[in-house]
Amino acid sequence: MTKKKRDESHVLPDANDLATLFREAHRPLKIDVLMRMLGLHRHMKKELEDRLDDLVRQGRIIRLRGGAWGLVEQLRLVTGTLSIQRSGMGFVLPEEKGRDDIYVHPYQMGDAWHGDKVVVALLPGRHGKNPEGRIVRVLERGRKEIPARVVRRMGRHSLLCRPADPRMAVSFVVDMSAVEEKAEKGDLVVAAPGEKVEDGLWAATGLAVLGADDNVLVQERLVKINHDVPTDFPPEVLEEAQALPAAPGRDDMEGRIDLRHLEFVTIDGAKARDFDDAVYVEEQGTGYRLWVAIADVGHYVRPGSAMDREAQARSNSYYFPQSVEPMLPEALSNGLCSLNPRVPRLAMVAETFFYADGSPGRSKFYAAVIESKARLTYGQVNRALFEKDEKERRLLTPVLPLLERAERLARLLHEKRDERGSLDFDLPEPEVIFNIYGETVDIGRKVRHFGHQIIEEFMIAANEAVARFLTEKNARFLYRVHPEPDTEKLEGLFKVLARTSLAQHLPGKPSAKALQGVLQAAKGSDQEFLVSRMALRTMMQARYSPEHEGHFGLASECYCHFTSPIRRYADLVVHRALRRTLGLPVNGPLPGERALLTIADTLNTNERVAMEAEREILKRITVLFLSERVGEEFTGVISGIIDFGFFVEFNEVLAEGMVRLSSLDDDYYGYLPERQELVGERTGRSFRLGQAVTVRLAEVNVARLEVNLALAGADAVASTGARKPRPAGRDGAGRDRAGRDRAGLDGRASRKAKARSTTDASWDDPMPTELPEPFENAPRKGRGGKPGPRPAAHKGTAPKPSAPKNAGEEKAAKPAQPGKSAKPGKSGKSGKAAASGKGGTAKASPKKTGGDKPAKAKASTFGQGKPDQAKPAKAGKPKDSDGAA
Repeated sequence: MTKKKRDESHVLPDANDLATLFREAHRPLKIDVLMRMLGLHRHMKKELEDRLDDLVRQGRIIRLRGGAWGLVEQLRLVTGTLSIQRSGMGFVLPEEKGRDDIYVHPYQMGDAWHGDKVVVALLPGRHGKNPEGRIVRVLERGRKEIPARVVRRMGRHSLLCRPADPRMAVSFVVDMSAVEEKAEKGDLVVAAPGEKVEDGLWAATGLAVLGADDNVLVQERLVKINHDVPTDFPPEVLEEAQALPAAPGRDDMEGRIDLRHLEFVTIDGAKARDFDDAVYVEEQGTGYRLWVAIADVGHYVRPGSAMDREAQARSNSYYFPQSVEPMLPEALSNGLCSLNPRVPRLAMVAETFFYADGSPGRSKFYAAVIESKARLTYGQVNRALFEKDEKERRLLTPVLPLLERAERLARLLHEKRDERGSLDFDLPEPEVIFNIYGETVDIGRKVRHFGHQIIEEFMIAANEAVARFLTEKNARFLYRVHPEPDTEKLEGLFKVLARTSLAQHLPGKPSAKALQGVLQAAKGSDQEFLVSRMALRTMMQARYSPEHEGHFGLASECYCHFTSPIRRYADLVVHRALRRTLGLPVNGPLPGERALLTIADTLNTNERVAMEAEREILKRITVLFLSERVGEEFTGVISGIIDFGFFVEFNEVLAEGMVRLSSLDDDYYGYLPERQELVGERTGRSFRLGQAVTVRLAEVNVARLEVNLALAGADAVASTGARKPRPAGRDGAGRDRAGRDRAGLDGRASRKAKARSTTDASWDDPMPTELPEPFENAPRKGRGGKPGPRPAAHKGTAPKPSAPKNAGEEKAAKPAQPGKSAKPGKSGKSGKAAASGKGGTAKASPKKTGGDKPAKAKASTFGQGKPDQAKPAKAGKPKDSDGAA
């Protein structure tokens, strides 16, 4: 009898079919079982293993110790990206949408590093609101190249290095044999991590020497590598850009409305090189007509082209103090698409009529040819319109009538936005000032005036007009949406304010709509700092979405980004949708519903990357700048409070540092999160958000980006051993009302302070939740636990991170007098400057107090609170012309 030949017609299933098979099996499966279930011949075993490895890399299945594979979702496993805070603890941000972030204790991280794609096993119980987990597998390293600082040389070609990112608690033995340039101790190098040598030590291959860490350009390169910021354009992208003409030709202008006779102007920062927008205003009857012309990038960048793919991958331009990484090649961003003066340029125009009260009338949209008549700066506009500088007014005589009309219209639009409930957080922005050698000489506050507001109002108006038009036409495009504030945080804000003089302005029930009224009531009062910082912390993250959800921060029912297509891909998406709706050629297919959602996710992710990169470079420059000023005294305000210290924002320099409780030996302090206050148990001394203080710059750790402070001047009296006035409730006989001996209390407080100092010195400060840029980036749901009913006071154990820190600035203390330079160990002020807070006065004195040197804290987080609003000076356009949106 002839043996029947085995049927070998089975084909290998794809990844989705394999995942379905695992799901239907309801148990982990070994390779042999899979082969039988699928009816595969043994020669297909290698192909099946490769397919399973693909599923492992995707984080959908995991290889178990017994050799079987199991579905991640069935094993109480979650795939996500590990985000480590500077305390060492971390959170896994799940890939599955809707899941809360998973808390991971440092001891549960295994060999995972910050940014790695990992698989985390869920553990019983929770950490506050968050589920807790243990990392069981590293699927993919988040960084293929790691900037590291040389610790010492180990042999002829090897260096012992530590990552420049303080969140990576490992060391590398770096083989530099392939790198010609020599690195010295303290220099920064780039290394590709290899195999593990032992716990905490890994082998690595040196790729390049960046240079000394006190060089700003070196720091910029480091940050770009840390955040995978794209730098050089691929050759095919440059080829496409070079193939474009230097200027628009007749064919390009055909069919467009010619507006070259109108006196369009651009108004930007002095350092700007890419000009997206130009404006023109006319008075018509009792109203105004506004033309907003935006560079027609969509005419040159075809969907699906190499330039388009690269622009989408970058998502936006990346700005640094001394460089910029543009979204588009410079041939377009600074040339063909930039609305440079006195040259014809292609534009998409939004033309809108506004009534006398500032409400919008009918809008028109069309392709046009324009010619900017002047490239103006905000400073010029300010001097001509508001300072009435005669020299500047003569210089701007041809466009001065236009600017005056523009100011009148902008004020109407601003008033109209205020009426509808738009929020306006006037937060300080830093300006890094360099000398001719590229060295930082100062970090001051950018001056803002109504010259900036003119352009912001016009851009917001144009964005709203385009969004309304495309929504009415049922077009598919990306909205800029901003949800209402987080309910719990809003309730917390109103609870804090109920204890202040603003209680009478609070509604019976906390609501997002009442927030603007509270902000207005606090304006100019002692509570303004507290209200604005805490209100900002309630804000959710603004994002791009195909769904129409409205924009809470701007009180806009319909909003999108249209005005910056040179540096934001979202605007280019909107331009293409507008062109298609107007019947203009798009030169390629537009994204469908699913593709548009994918684009939105990419843009939201990369927008966050750009913001984090800008924060980090500012932080690094500021730390380097302050490292030369250790010992100096500064006045400032408390900008954030956590359970083991408080952050102080300086008045003299736009920077901040931390005063740790371990540096205060006068009392044992408890943290009251509902009041945003630290209160001494014995003395009743308190530290509150917005309180004016004087501090001494005690220590700067460049490697860890830490700025540690100690109280100085009148504020240092308590910690120098001098007697403070007795608080109410204590008698004059050295005993409290309960009859307890004060010496015993002092001894107990001293013991607690000593224990706390020991604990704090070995505990790394967590990175407080970073404040969003107005309405932009709030933490995801589930960060941190609910505060307990009692103050979170130190009792000799490592504190748990609690409230996120705030940031901001209030002129509660007089600034340093001009012309007086500060010396190490002395105040930067001459004479006395009172800095009053509710709990007393703080005086800055050039005389150094005789206080004990504060205990060295292992970590104090610098600049974590303001990253969003605190942006570095930029080589390109320094700020969105959309204002806070």
